[in-house]
Amino acid sequence: MTGGDGLRLDKWLWFARLAKTRSLAARLCAAGHVSVGGAAALKASQTVRVGDLVVVPQGPFIRTVRVLALGTRRGPAPEAQALYHEEQPPVRARDAEAASEEAWIPLLED
Repeated sequence: MTGGDGLRLDKWLWFARLAKTRSLAARLCAAGHVSVGGAAALKASQTVRVGDLVVVPQGPFIRTVRVLALGTRRGPAPEAQALYHEEQPPVRARDAEAASEEAWIPLLED
């Protein structure tokens, strides 16, 4: 595992086993489903660096992880898990959508 300057986001998602294939990782980025540092990552070529916060959908869940290392290959699961730290437990996508909608409901004052 390296601690170099940065790595393409699609490669990192694949190395970390957060996406099953690199092309799936690229499609998630292009669709705007992945964010890095709070901003949507619209290109698979966006650089991810150690310390970045990445939010990515994985199946029915949304995962929020902190990048700990960049990696050099797609290795076994224990090696992949060493690339990131789970910042919070995975959240069901439906629960996350409902919470964000509730946050935007304006409060009516009498």
